[in-house]
Amino acid sequence: MKRLLALFTVLCGLAGCGPIQSTAFLLDADVALEAARTARAETYAPYEYTAAQLYLLKAREEVGYSDYEVAVDFAKKASKFANEAREKALSASANETTPPPPLPSAE
Repeated sequence: MKRLLALFTVLCGLAGCGPIQSTAFLLDADVALEAARTARAETYAPYEYTAAQLYLLKAREEVGYSDYEVAVDFAKKASKFANEAREKALSASANETTPPPPLPSAE
């Protein structure tokens, strides 16, 4: 009986961690998405950037339904795609050649 009570107590304690854990992952994904936006990922990595945005939106929706485990999964996917978008954007912008300055007009 004591084991059952102890197990019940532990399970109740772990159930309370869902909102905290999901909030932390949502914040991480939000920061990663902002870093991708700063790197101009919407231009250089539109697929990854859009996927990150949509996964983050879905994660927030799942938190609204109190489905924290699913929200954490979507937030992790959002972070993954945001990081990929940032890396791809930084790589693409570094490889981009800058056009030469315009020639002065012959007036």
